[in-house]
Order: sequence, then structure tokens, then C-alpha cells
Amino acid sequence: MKEIIFKIKRFDPKKDKKPYFKEYKVPVQEGETVLDALIFIKENIDSTISIRYSCRMGVCGSCGMIINGRPELACHTQILELKKNIITCEPMYNLPIVKDLVADLRNYFEKHKSIKPYIIRDDKEEMEKPKREYMQTPSELLKFLQFSYCIKCGLCITQCPTCSSSEEFLGPFVLTQAYRYSIDSRDKGLKERIKIIEKSIPNCHFATACSIACPKGVDPALAIQLLKRISVLNSLGIFKKKIAEITPPPPEIGPNKDKYPKAPEPTV
Repeated sequence: MKEIIFKIKRFDPKKDKKPYFKEYKVPVQEGETVLDALIFIKENIDSTISIRYSCRMGVCGSCGMIINGRPELACHTQILELKKNIITCEPMYNLPIVKDLVADLRNYFEKHKSIKPYIIRDDKEEMEKPKREYMQTPSELLKFLQFSYCIKCGLCITQCPTCSSSEEFLGPFVLTQAYRYSIDSRDKGLKERIKIIEKSIPNCHFATACSIACPKGVDPALAIQLLKRISVLNSLGIFKKKIAEITPPPPEIGPNKDKYPKAPEPTV
């Protein structure tokens, strides 16, 4: 066991005039994360502290915060690996504070909804009542796969210089998802999205701080640069993308079904 001092930034907008730090001593052993320590503090020392978490596995993105000056997921950050006797925890930058370490991401979630983060097609019947899947090659999948790993934790926002100075800027993870869906071979929604994103794209300064902050290696800065390229090509009327078609029916239910043996009955 090793005793570590946690300096936590406290702030309740309803009663505090400004944020302040409060220290807590926590016994720590190998394998424990910053989130483990924060839960220990809440359960055993100070129940008034506010934190946000869910999966504890680096998947949901709920526990994003600033740890020792760096954007991190608290559940993914090993305490002893920080090699510090004092660990500072602050809420994410560039966002309103709900209370203590809980930042308000609602504005960016609304922006995320605005760019239509889903597959848009004109074959509505197939989309609503799918009979088969759309054909997509491995190379077409790789064009957007990396960017689909975004967990919307918001850590990219904390480091983005444009987010700190402009409320209208859509933000790194929002623009990343705009690219992810627009480049997807199954999607036909670029014309709908481009009207929403075209004002924000030029405001990206390509500082790449968002990519450094990303805990999943998504690289939002790259996605935004690729989105700029799509936007320019689209404005010139030369952006082309092969749209995925619906897969043909398998032989056993197609026009030549009588030539193939029937599939065995399920055993379960």
C-alpha cells in the first residue's frame, strides 16, 4: 500500500463563486486506477464529490477528465504508472461544469445529432425492413473503420484551440463522425451533411491536439483534413464514391433454388 494525495477541483455552480482544490489521502496498491481512487473517496471520505463513470473499461467515455494536466480516461489511468505522490484531477476544459469533475457535453451531443450520424439511403424500404446486407469490400471498410472507434468522450474538445474560442465550431469528434459516415460506401448523405459542416471545416487550424488527446487513436485531425478534401471536391462537382449495392440473394433462395440442396433444419 502507498498513500497518494489527490487534489480534486471542486465547484458547485449553485453555491460556489469560483472553483477550488481539495486534498484527499488515498491508500493505493498496484493495479488501481484513478477512477478506483475517486470512487474510494466518494464512498469512504467525502460523499459530496461528483464524478461520472459507467463501464470502467475505457469503452463508454464517461470518466474523461484532466489528470495531472493531461486529458485522460480515469478508468484507463493506472495510479502508480503516473509516478507522482500528488495527483491532480480537474473537469474537462472548454466545457461548462455541472459539478466538480462532471463536465456538460450536451451542446456537443446536439451538434453530433445535427450532422446526421447514421447511414442515409434513398431505398427507405430496405433501410426500414432490411432483407439482406449491403456489399462492402475490405478496402471500403478501412476508409472509415478507424474513425468508427470514437467513443464520444469529449477529450478532444478539451485540447482544441478552436473549441476554446468559438461556440459555433462543431468540434473534432463531431466532424470526425461527419467524415466517417460521408465516406462510408453505403451512405448517400453527403449533400445533407455538407450544408451543416461547411462553415466549421475551415475553422480547424490543424493543431492536431485533438488527435494527441484521443484515448482510442481515432485521429480526429486526420478525419477533418480528409473531410476538407471531400468538401472541396464536392464543391467542384468532382467528388465520386461508389455506392454499395444490396447483396444478391443466396443460391438457396434465388431463381435457381431448385438446383441447390435445402439447408438443414436448426437443432436448437
